[in-house]
Amino acid sequence: MSGTLLAFDFGTKSIGVAIGQRITGTARPLTALKAQNGTPDWNLIERLLKEWQPDEVVVGLPLNMDGSEQLLTARARNFANKIHGRFGVRVALHDERLSTVEARSGLFAHGGYRALNKGSVDSASAVIILESYFEQHV
Repeated sequence: MSGTLLAFDFGTKSIGVAIGQRITGTARPLTALKAQNGTPDWNLIERLLKEWQPDEVVVGLPLNMDGSEQLLTARARNFANKIHGRFGVRVALHDERLSTVEARSGLFAHGGYRALNKGSVDSASAVIILESYFEQHV
């Protein structure tokens, strides 16, 4: 096992992607994929999986602050299930509460409002999701 993981921050218009290494517990942003009502270009996801060959994929699970599910929760679960079903990779769901808030704050601190484009926020959120996953699963 290489210890490489891919993370996805699922959204209906954009899906952030990050890559990370279990050994270092760190991640970096890769890209943000356009989505049509939550449906990505599956060919792009397949290319990412072939290029990086992750041991596991982590999908952010959007929950309300009290831990209850929201409308997007089921859609994120469905996205994770489709990745597993289509490509046969191990997929874990990980609580993503406040990842977007943290991503926006970090990007703003380093680049002001110009750094807050949707793709950057989504891929930075995927980094936060993956690093949080590493912290809890080491």
